[in-house]
Amino acid sequence: MFEVVLLLAAVAGGAVAGVTGFGIGSLLTPTLALQVDARLAVAAVSIPHVVGTAFRFWLLGGYVDRRVLWSFGVMSAAGGLTGALVQAETTTPILLMVFGVLLLFSAAAELTGFGERMRFEGPVAYAAGALSGLLGGLVGNQGGIRSAALLGVELPKHAFVATATAVALMVDGARVPVYLWYMSEPIGQLGAWVALATAGVLAGTVLGHRVLARIPERWFRRTVAVLLAMLGAAMLVQGVRS
Repeated sequence: MFEVVLLLAAVAGGAVAGVTGFGIGSLLTPTLALQVDARLAVAAVSIPHVVGTAFRFWLLGGYVDRRVLWSFGVMSAAGGLTGALVQAETTTPILLMVFGVLLLFSAAAELTGFGERMRFEGPVAYAAGALSGLLGGLVGNQGGIRSAALLGVELPKHAFVATATAVALMVDGARVPVYLWYMSEPIGQLGAWVALATAGVLAGTVLGHRVLARIPERWFRRTVAVLLAMLGAAMLVQGVRS
């Protein structure tokens, strides 16, 4: 029964990520954590995450905004590496609550129009990138806070998802080797689940890519904000319960 739940979560994560640029880690990590330690779940999910992200980049790479990538993205990768290195020393419930509050604030700002006055440029863009990467390395859910930060940048929908995807690849390139170095044996023991999740993520990515093409540009940012609010509420509840 767990394999069915894992596959459904993987397909859903891939589909959501195909539309918003985040969702794989957000859905797969808590699902796998039902069966294994939370830190091992973060490390194991990094495998289907990097495969699905690479595939999404192949579909959308031509839309990447390089200006945003080389400011926001580089710092996000650095933050991801730092988070992965200190993951074992962190208190995950507290991070989940902080993560949830940040996402709820970002979603509310976008839906109320307040976010239109919050645009990231210069040093602020660097700081936002570093924060999103750091949270990713620590709790395995960097995509949500990254997309929340990218709402502060004026990008059309395909450029938004493509740039978020390119940044995600940079973060994964920094953190996945760390996970494999320290946890290769326990991750290998979950090989069947990792392979199943990877297949589901790839299938979901195809579905999400088709949905993205059908979403009107004027509704895209609100769609992202609503999904961020749902993720933020879930993370906040999970952190409080933990």
